[in-house]
Amino acid sequence: MSTPDRTIRFDQTCPVLRIFDEAKAREFYVDFLGFSLDWEHRFGDDFPLYAQVSRAGLVLHLSGHHGDATPGSTTFVRMAGIYVFQAELTARNYVHAKPSIESLPWGLVMTVTDPFGNTLRFCEVKPEP
Repeated sequence: MSTPDRTIRFDQTCPVLRIFDEAKAREFYVDFLGFSLDWEHRFGDDFPLYAQVSRAGLVLHLSGHHGDATPGSTTFVRMAGIYVFQAELTARNYVHAKPSIESLPWGLVMTVTDPFGNTLRFCEVKPEP
């Protein structure tokens, strides 16, 4: 049985990343990467944090809830302005990361790993020669 042709559009991808320490998560995502803390949620006192951070169109959910995400996951992010972003991160002098940019066949890639083992790979398409 065929279905009517309809346009499908996905508005946003929002990876959920597992965190274990709220202070370390804020230090990494807000202070180092420059994300804004959009909101926080807890089901009550002594419950884990579930929060949203965002920057320049990228939205991430950070969860302290067991089972929400697998620690050590990788998120691949297409972006523009990778050299500006790398310079900004370097200027922050974050003791736990000094990201560099690698030229790979699919683009310019800067990889950072959060304090919980989650990897973010930022990738910009290489300019035409």
